[in-house]
Amino acid sequence: MSELFDAVDALVASRSVLPPPAERKRLRQAHGLTLDEVASALDVRRATVSGWEAGKTEPRPPEREAYARLLGKLAELYPADSNPAAPAKDTAVPETFVSAPAPAPQAQPVPTDAAPEAAAMTTGQTTRTRSADNAVPPAATSRPARTTRTTSSASRRPAARKAAPAATPARESDSRFENGPLAVVDVDADGQAYAYCVGGLVLDVPAKGIPSLVEWTLKEARLGAPKLSGPGKDADPLLVLTEAALERYGLPGALTEEERHAGRIPEGHKVIKQLTRADWRLTKRGFGPWARIYRPAHGSERACVQLCIPSWNALDTRHWGHAAQLPPAELARVLGMYASRVMTPRGSTAVTGLELMTALHPPTRASEPDTTGKRHSEHNPGSLGKDPVDCAPCEAPDGHPLLKDLPRFHVRGPAEKLFEEAYDWARPMTDAECTLRHLVGIDVNVAFAAGANGLIVGLGAPTHVKAPVFDPKLPGSWLVDLSHVDLSKVKVGKKWVELDGSLLPSPFTPQGERPEGPAWYATPTVAYAVELGYDVTPIEAYVRYESGRYLDGWYNRLRDAYLATMADLGVHADMEPADFLAAMDGYKERAPELAIVVSAVKATVKGGLGKLRERPRGEGWKPGQPWRALSRPTWRPDIRAAVISRTRINLHRKIVKHAASTGQYPVAILSDCVVYAANGPSPLDFLPYREGKPLPGGFKLGINPGLVKWEGTQSVLWGEEVRERFNAPELNLARYIKDGAVTDVDNGE
Repeated sequence: MSELFDAVDALVASRSVLPPPAERKRLRQAHGLTLDEVASALDVRRATVSGWEAGKTEPRPPEREAYARLLGKLAELYPADSNPAAPAKDTAVPETFVSAPAPAPQAQPVPTDAAPEAAAMTTGQTTRTRSADNAVPPAATSRPARTTRTTSSASRRPAARKAAPAATPARESDSRFENGPLAVVDVDADGQAYAYCVGGLVLDVPAKGIPSLVEWTLKEARLGAPKLSGPGKDADPLLVLTEAALERYGLPGALTEEERHAGRIPEGHKVIKQLTRADWRLTKRGFGPWARIYRPAHGSERACVQLCIPSWNALDTRHWGHAAQLPPAELARVLGMYASRVMTPRGSTAVTGLELMTALHPPTRASEPDTTGKRHSEHNPGSLGKDPVDCAPCEAPDGHPLLKDLPRFHVRGPAEKLFEEAYDWARPMTDAECTLRHLVGIDVNVAFAAGANGLIVGLGAPTHVKAPVFDPKLPGSWLVDLSHVDLSKVKVGKKWVELDGSLLPSPFTPQGERPEGPAWYATPTVAYAVELGYDVTPIEAYVRYESGRYLDGWYNRLRDAYLATMADLGVHADMEPADFLAAMDGYKERAPELAIVVSAVKATVKGGLGKLRERPRGEGWKPGQPWRALSRPTWRPDIRAAVISRTRINLHRKIVKHAASTGQYPVAILSDCVVYAANGPSPLDFLPYREGKPLPGGFKLGINPGLVKWEGTQSVLWGEEVRERFNAPELNLARYIKDGAVTDVDNGE
């Protein structure tokens, strides 16, 4: 009889009621369990549990009864209609990233709108379906050429960590991208490929070749990100291939010198032939460090995958630091934070910066339905459109097709060429300054982003106007004589003030020299001459009547990314000056991986603006011929010039107000770094703070874009010795103020 009872019990167990797959996953994550832990308890493979949660397979006896019992217990603890409080987030930088907490007076909370993966980076918590013990702390300086895991499953799997309290925004808002925007593909010693996703998730990768890897990514991986604006497009999934993955898929671990120069592997490579046979295509840049593999889209169906290959120098060390040497799980976290706060990388930081502009302002949108109910593609107001426009002749860089009729070796002067660039200016120190002890450098935070904020730029083609009346709200390029502006007497606000003009750089030229006659300027530069109290009479202009604040959304997203990541590092907005300086001291060493994200965000700002006037990049180009970048609607040198003009003018305005209030003048300026002589080594030794409040309109310490931080301090004796050693009395000391190392002096010889 007992055998019959056992059979009946087994029959009942075989039909144990289970919650839906999504609920199974919710219950596991609510209790902080990893797939590894559940699989170990039920004596099954991790992939088996993953399949149950994805709804691909259903558990069978005897595991089904145990699994149902587990889920039943969890359902009692975490009912579906309840909203249990998430574990309190530790707002300090995690021990795996830092040796000491930020020297702030009190702990500051992580911003509530910060991406959950940012919280994971801050707290050290991740959600893993499979983890890896090679996920070493960021302090590790390098990673082996390929994954060095032993063959045992225990050594291949890292210790499980407590689940993060929430999923990424992409998973919450769009089930198509529930595994995040990207994955790092690695291969263990057994030859098994794994995809390390954002948030600690690790997926099995069954693909044996690049074509099948692309197919798997689009059909099964659930990678990607939702569009950033209404008429935009979803972000394509990004796969980062480690050296071990390159070996598995038949790709070289490094490019030859010839391939590096070409930026791609040869067209006849076997992997490219495999893709061609499978009807996949590559973009014009071919199979290089940032390859894009696609098929022509049918309707709204996505059919494109981006590849990033760090060992081919996809992650430039100037902008991404040591990211290429990070273990797969850590690299996924760094790139995932950047992707969630900026966008999924589309190439270099410069390419991504430009792509972000388009993603926020797509060139077209769907029209209202016509009489038949059909929608059509139409221009999206506020965008640059889908077709490129010619720049004005004065805005064209040398070699542009508009200048092909100029005599060979002709050098254009200020009256022929718009030359809006950042400052590179210095002057000899006065006797009074030589009696002081220190040279202190201050640096404007993401200065070019601040220059883009609220800036009105042209959206369409220029219109040539003779003898125009200057309008500070009309974007364009103006030929005007500003040589009469005298910096010894200028308006500051509504009052005229007298200054020592010989100690100030001119705001109208990058070298700080006073203009000698008519020259081309962007609107912000001419408007500043009017602000200083002087009349202007333009001779001619190229203006753009169709205009708008095209860069506002771009600025806001990059600003938020920068501030959120700096907050994760313990540097918050609205800190007291002394606390801010203390928090900034050594912030990069506190969490090197977060510092990588900060560096990449700042590079995205500068690089994106630089791409607006991208120059020829080889390809057999000759002066007078068009180059590839000219075919983009985002090739807009006038917008770049306007941002640089406004950034330089913003800096000069602060310098003038500081001089009018304190009598102190800068010794050197390089782009967004300004050097002053002072009696003490700190910015607080010369910035005029009164009762904790800065000079209105002057320099203010803080992390927000446009505010300043300490760049470096050297002695006055150091500055004089360097200039004397290199026989360069006007050597730009701002270039070397950070660490005092002088290695690339050009004294004109």
